[in-house]
Amino acid sequence: MPSSSVNSSLPSSQPAARQKPKPPDRVLAEAEAQWLFPESELARTPSIVDGMTPEKEKEMRGKGVNFIMQVGIMLKLPQLTLSTASVFFNRFLMRTSVIDKPGMKALHHYQIGATSLFLATKVEENCRRMKEIIIACCRVAQKNPNIVIDEQSKDYWRWRDTILYNEDILLEMLCFDLTIEAPHKILFDFLKYYSVEHNKKLRNAAWAFVNDSNLTQLCLLFNSRTIAAAALYCAAKHCGVAFADDDAHRPWWTAQCVALPDMRRACNYMARCYEHTPVRAGGDSIYVGLHTPEDGDPALAKTRLRRSRTPPSPTPADAKAERALSAAGSEKGGVKREREDGRNGDDNGSERRRESGDNRGHAAPAR
Repeated sequence: MPSSSVNSSLPSSQPAARQKPKPPDRVLAEAEAQWLFPESELARTPSIVDGMTPEKEKEMRGKGVNFIMQVGIMLKLPQLTLSTASVFFNRFLMRTSVIDKPGMKALHHYQIGATSLFLATKVEENCRRMKEIIIACCRVAQKNPNIVIDEQSKDYWRWRDTILYNEDILLEMLCFDLTIEAPHKILFDFLKYYSVEHNKKLRNAAWAFVNDSNLTQLCLLFNSRTIAAAALYCAAKHCGVAFADDDAHRPWWTAQCVALPDMRRACNYMARCYEHTPVRAGGDSIYVGLHTPEDGDPALAKTRLRRSRTPPSPTPADAKAERALSAAGSEKGGVKREREDGRNGDDNGSERRRESGDNRGHAAPAR
């Protein structure tokens, strides 16, 4: 049997106090800030400068990222690897044009996507054999999942040479800046910190926001932490969930080192991209009604559960209940006092009767 001193040293059954959120890594934040652009700069990409319309360029980016997603699903790659490949793809197109020029043929967006995915598998340490990547790229590019590709076919060697040759070009255009902090991991840390990771509707809505952001240029406008916070903000508004202020009475986005205007701008950007996109039957879009004024009052944010600095004043219902309780207590006290008074009166009467009996017993005998 353990001694009492051992039992007293055991931890109590109360849950551990929630730790403070970790601040963003300064080195990663500075490296990521070099790849952030204003929205006006996205309208002057090399492809647009060479004559491609902004709508065509946006569509081309979406097709390239969709190609990455389909190949990644076929290779059973994790979502973090696909997100990294999407960032590589979008950053590459900020420095290289896909318009053919005299004497130089530009790369196709499928070729850029395949090279970005090949590089991302190395960076995220989820490597696949070159043969598997080539077969998956051929099947997705030709829209034939049953096509037979072997080392004797011309398509195999053309894709192999394209990926290996363009890998050096991709590394040079990315300035060998390959360290990327995916918003998926930051979002999961947010869900765990606020103990809502088991809220399936909230979790799925936030995860869908982050996945949909890969098909846009959001990674070129905001850092990963802001994207993760915007996903949580969008999901919380969609599900009607609010998060309490911290001990310093700061809202949850300030506690997570995210600016509210940036978070709302990210949500408004995604709403413009997906608000009118049809959804599957039986589902509702998380982007409908997401538009929020960027300069709105933070105190009126629906996802914030404010912590009062003063004790709350009693409501009329509480005051009424308190008066009824005090009245009931006074009635019980009055009845008790009446019973005590009656009991005291009976005791006094019995004492007087005993005294009178004693006096009669000690009276002088009659002569």
